[in-house]
Order: sequence, then C-alpha cells, then structure tokens
Amino acid sequence: MVSPEFSLSQFSPMAKPRNRSFWCLSDSFLYCGGVFLAILLVCSFWSFFTPTLNFSSAITDPSSAVSCKESGFGVNLKSDPKDLTFYDDPELSYSIEKPVKNWDEKRKQWLNHHPSFAAGASERIVVVTGSQPKPCKNPIGDHLLLRSFKNKVDYCRIHGYDIFYNNLLLHPKMGSYWAKLPVVKAAMLTHPEAEWIWWVDSDALFTDMEFKLPLQRYKNHNLVVHGWPELIYDKKSWTSLNAGVFLIRNCQWSMDLIETWSNMGPISKDYKKWGEIQRSTFKDKLFPESDDQTALIYLLYKHKEKYYDHIYLEGEFYFEGYWVEIFGRYENTTEMYLEIERGAAELRRRHAEKVSEHYGAFREEYLKGAGNGKGSWRRPLITHFTGCQPCKGDHNKMYDGESCWNGMVKALNFADNQVLRKYGFIHPDLLDSSTVSELPFDYPADEGPW
Repeated sequence: MVSPEFSLSQFSPMAKPRNRSFWCLSDSFLYCGGVFLAILLVCSFWSFFTPTLNFSSAITDPSSAVSCKESGFGVNLKSDPKDLTFYDDPELSYSIEKPVKNWDEKRKQWLNHHPSFAAGASERIVVVTGSQPKPCKNPIGDHLLLRSFKNKVDYCRIHGYDIFYNNLLLHPKMGSYWAKLPVVKAAMLTHPEAEWIWWVDSDALFTDMEFKLPLQRYKNHNLVVHGWPELIYDKKSWTSLNAGVFLIRNCQWSMDLIETWSNMGPISKDYKKWGEIQRSTFKDKLFPESDDQTALIYLLYKHKEKYYDHIYLEGEFYFEGYWVEIFGRYENTTEMYLEIERGAAELRRRHAEKVSEHYGAFREEYLKGAGNGKGSWRRPLITHFTGCQPCKGDHNKMYDGESCWNGMVKALNFADNQVLRKYGFIHPDLLDSSTVSELPFDYPADEGPW
C-alpha cells in the first residue's frame, strides 16, 4: 500500500495557524507589547482548554481519532468506537467446546462500527500456522520451524496478509492434527475484519512467492482444500484430500462446520467410536484413531448434499503438493523461469517488493504452457512435507530422514531466492543456506527512463 503523506497541521495541537496580514506600527515598543500580549492570551487559552495532554481519548473517541486515510494502512487502526459489539457479550467464548451463533450478524455489526475495514474485506486473509509448545526432539527441528515461519512471513508481507503463529494447545485434549481447529475458531473471532482464515501446517512451505489465490473462483464456497471428488466417492480413500492446508470463510457456516468437525475429535465421548467408523468406511486408513482429515472426508462422503456444494476441492494447481513428487524439479523450474526472463526484460527489472504482485500477474502470460500439478514446471504454490515431522523427527519409513531435511532446506532456499532477488542477492546452491551471491544488473539500459 502507498502510505499517504502526513500533514502535521492536520492533527498536531502545536500546529501554527496561517499567518494573517497586520498593519505594522512604527513604534517598536507598541509592536513588542502587542506580541507579548498575544502570547499571554494564547497561553491562557491553551492552559484552560488543554491542561494536560490526553492520549487515551484520541484512541477511544472516534471523533478525535485520525481518519483512515491518515493511518497509512488504508484502515483506521486508532479507533474502536464505544458502541457495544459481540466482544462485550459476557457469554462469548473462544473455546472450541462452546458454539458461536449468529456470527454473520455479529461480524456485520462490527464492520458497520468500523467502516474503514469494510472496503476490501471480501479479499482480506489472515494466515494461521503454528507448532508444538515444547522444543523439538530433532536436533535441527527448531531451525527448520523458524525458517518455515520466516517463509510464511515473507509470503504474507509480499501479499499484504496478516499472520498469526500459535505454539500452544488452546484445548488440552485437542493435540496433534486436531490442534488447528481451536486456533482457527479463535482467529475467526479475533479477526472479524477478515473474510478468510488460511490454515497452513508448519511443514507446508510456500514455494511460489508471487502466486495469489484465485479468490473469485471460490466466491460461492466456504472451504477450500486440495482434493479429488473421484477419490472420495469412487475410491473412498482417506487421502482423497489433505487437511493440512485449507482456506475457510469467516462465517456462520464455517463456525457450524468446525463444531461438527471437532466433535469427531478427542473432545468427543465417542472419539474411539469415530475412529472405528472412519476405518470401516475408508479401508486404506492406516491407523485406528479418528483424525481431522478423515473426519472431513467422512462428512463429505456421508453428507454430500449438506457439504459438497460449499466445499471447493482444488485440484487445478498445487494448493498443497506432496513434496516427494516436487522437490527434485526445483532446478529445472528455476531454469525454465530464467528462460522466460531472458525473453521478457520487464520480468528481469529490479523493483520494490511492494509491487511484486504486478510482476506475478505479468508472468502468468508466459506460464500458460507450464501445466499444473504433477509433471508441471510451474512453481508449486505450497510444497507440503507430509510425513516428515521435522520437529519430532519421526518421519515416514518410506523415506529416510536425510531426504526430508534436505528436501525442506532445498524448498526453503528455492522460495528464499524469489524473495532475496528483490534485495539483490540469491542462494547459488539450494542445499547451502549459508552462502549468497550478489545478482548482476542486466535490465537493458535502453528500456529505462534514464
């Protein structure tokens, strides 16, 4: 966003009024006396009306707060009107066990009281992620989690999204893969200004820093997950979608879904029974406990008429992609993108990070032949290191831990290069995070304004 200019005279109590013309007296004594008297009068009125500076009133009183145009963020961050909202309801609970009703009306009311947030609300996203509250067992786990969080912060900064990182269990029984649901519900209540909450697992990494979600495609849906209908209804597979990354609309439908979804988890007295039901329904499920992913698939399978029309199963691009089929292609993808840039000088042009979306949109014209998904040379939006468990280190036995950790480092540096180049540097080796090289300037001089 472009920060508007601040004008001191607009909101400073010490701002000087415009000069007015006066007849000058030839007698210097009278002139000095008049000035002295004017100063006395100003001081008297100033002390009478503002005996002390009151900063709190400027924040809580909407009439005294700076306008949204002056805030520099496009919204008014310095005003919270005294009108009662759902936050003032003593019955409001952020707990996953207590349902929220009439959320659409409550959220609409809050936006009415905060009109500067209403503009652009339909595309406002808050990314939510997190990890466990204790240090990692894997020696490099904490480092990988730190870099994973940096990766998400980079993506959010480029696209202007807010991000919340949680490392606590908001409900003591809802651990492991179930821990995300209490956090998502709390984020919905905490961010009424946002239309979407985007959950991204800690082991899921953004690997196309330019790509922006096609929100218009989801305008008639409330939940977006990576999945395939034929695997749900024909194959009845527990891997027919991946619940490690999902985009959920901030609305009552989603509140109701989270309540139903959570009641198949550890907070339910029927938790063990739900595990048995899931395993009998989806024969390829590997473990007996009820899990969040199979629970969501079960709702889609058993209650298609209720949920299917509201859930978008994204399969046209890597909304999240299985790392094993992706990470070996990063070098080829890099070369293909460089080849595009050799023929498109604008894409090589150095630019401010804040306008990155312009270049991402411009690049799309050259990616029409790249394909999507498996076999594509397009950058995957998210590479998901499913089964690696970088913190615990208890990786899937299908592959060794070294391939997991090297794969994550490679993905992180692949993404980091897309960010670093805007700062003038790049990792020359995707497996070596410690070294960088300065990028040469190669934008054609005859195409510049100089």
